[in-house]
Amino acid sequence: MDMKALMVSVALIFITGCQTATDERDTSNINALRAVTELPTRTPSFVERDQFRHPAETLAFFGIKPNMTVVEIWPGPAGWYTEILAPYLRDNGKLYAAHFPADTGIEFYTSSLKKFESKLAHAAPVYDKVEVTYFYPPEHTSIAPTASADLVLTFRNVHNWAKAGNAQGAFNAFFEAIKPGGILGVVEHRADEGTALNQQIESGYMTESYVIELAEAAGFKLDSKSEINANPHDNHDHPAGVWSLPPSLRLGEKDKAQYLQIGESDRMTLKFVKP
Repeated sequence: MDMKALMVSVALIFITGCQTATDERDTSNINALRAVTELPTRTPSFVERDQFRHPAETLAFFGIKPNMTVVEIWPGPAGWYTEILAPYLRDNGKLYAAHFPADTGIEFYTSSLKKFESKLAHAAPVYDKVEVTYFYPPEHTSIAPTASADLVLTFRNVHNWAKAGNAQGAFNAFFEAIKPGGILGVVEHRADEGTALNQQIESGYMTESYVIELAEAAGFKLDSKSEINANPHDNHDHPAGVWSLPPSLRLGEKDKAQYLQIGESDRMTLKFVKP
C-alpha cells in the first residue's frame, strides 16, 4: 500500500472510530444529508463551497439526526448551513438560528439580520419552521430554551468572539442551551499550536488547544476530532490572515490565483459533549 492510500485508510478508520458503529441508520442518515445538499433550493455559489466545507460529512460527524433540536450560531446574511439544516430538520426536528440582534448598533450585523430574515420569509418554503433567536454575548445569550438543544453548531466564529473578548461567555451560553448528553460542534480556522493569542485574533486562525480550553472551562468534554475539514495546502501564514483565502479574497487580484489554488482555510472540527 502506498503512502497516500495508507493515509486515506487511517483517516477513514479515525473518522469511523469517532462515531457510533456504522449501521443501516447511519448509512441512511448520511445519504439523507447528501440528498439535502443537492436540493435545488441551495444557492449555486454555496454548492461550489462543498468541496471545502464537506457539509454532509461534517454534520454526520457531529451526530445530527432529523428529529433533533439544533441551534446554528450566527448563520450570516445568507445562511450557508441554514440552506442544509432547515430542510433536513423541517419535518421532524427543530432549528433555531441564533443571529445578530437588531440593537447592536453595528450596521453590518443589522444588515445581515435583515437579509437573513428576508431570505427565510421569501426564498423558499423549506425555511418556514426556522425560529430566529439572538446571540451577542454578554447581552444576548438565550439562543434556545435552557437544556433543550441536542446539538449546537458554530462554523468559523470563535475568532470573532476572541477579538471581542467574550469567547468564554459564548461557550458558557452554549452549555446552558444544550441538554445533558447533547453535542457542541465547532468548526474553526486552525492555527499552529503555540501561536500567541493576539496573533490568532489578528490572523483569524485559532489553536485547537485554545478552543478546547474554552469548551472545557464551560463544562464540556472533548468527545472527538476529525480531519474532515483539514487543508494541508494552507500554511496559516498570509498577509491578510485567513481572509486572504477564498471566499473572502481580501487582497483582490493580488496573488489571487495562488489563494484560489490553496482553497479555503485549514480547519479543526471538534465534537464536545455536555456530561
